[in-house]
Amino acid sequence: MLKDLGTHKKGGVITERNPEYCTIRTRIPAGMITPERLRGIADIAERYGADAVQMTVRQTIELPHMPPDLLDKISHDLSSNGTPLGAERDEVKNILACTGNQRCIFGNIDATALAMEIDKRLFGKEMPVKLRIAVSGCPNACTSPMLNEIGITGKIEPIRVPGMCTGCGTCVEYCKEDAIAIKKGISVLDSSKCIDCGVCVRSCPYDLLKSSGPYYFITVGGSRGRHPKVGRELVSVRSSSVAADVVEKVVSWVYRRAWSGRLLSDQLDDLRFEKFREEIRGQIPEGELFRPGIVAEEDISAGTGT
Repeated sequence: MLKDLGTHKKGGVITERNPEYCTIRTRIPAGMITPERLRGIADIAERYGADAVQMTVRQTIELPHMPPDLLDKISHDLSSNGTPLGAERDEVKNILACTGNQRCIFGNIDATALAMEIDKRLFGKEMPVKLRIAVSGCPNACTSPMLNEIGITGKIEPIRVPGMCTGCGTCVEYCKEDAIAIKKGISVLDSSKCIDCGVCVRSCPYDLLKSSGPYYFITVGGSRGRHPKVGRELVSVRSSSVAADVVEKVVSWVYRRAWSGRLLSDQLDDLRFEKFREEIRGQIPEGELFRPGIVAEEDISAGTGT
């Protein structure tokens, strides 16, 4: 069991430039917070002398200029409010998510629900490196999943049923990738340009474009900062539960294999990422793996992917 080194050593406590004060970061998975808890944070901030709070890029709230000698009391009050200390050190940080298909017209998956599940399983786990996880409901990638150590993007592969297209051109107008053209009276897709955003599926006025439903595209090893890197493709799966399982496996792999002092993005080759990718794909049931271009007839009638 890890020794408790005290509140001041926890990841949610950040020493400020003036070491007489610290900033306290809260835990708010997917940035979702009830009005009651939001009022609670305001009350706590005022109680301990903060004249403002700050929203962070990782969808949390920070209380600046907090007195270190009151950390235990502040931590207790935040926990009682349902917004406990967050994470900043080498650990799993606050999970990012967009609104997904619950509110966004472009969302393919319930990004918030998936982020909440991952948070429940993994938040705050001590790691050899900082581990940031982001979920995006579609390839618009508002949460920049490809620039996080683990990224999940909701996608939809369009399926064209032969002989059904009317050639109206609506999907051509909506496609931002110029991946669709009307040829000989029907729409033709250039799969090399398509990013599986699903917009064409939803835009078809005659509901003639189909899909086998959304899938979860998972990347590993992205990073922001002074030398940003795009994460490498790990696997695509068909369900949120399997996506959460895969994320858990990645975190376990990083915990066991990675070295401290280097970003995960800088050590993927040393960690034999390609071998790990093969192992992960071998552990996922065939029915849960998503393989582009391989769709059974029963999948076409399963839905439009909306």
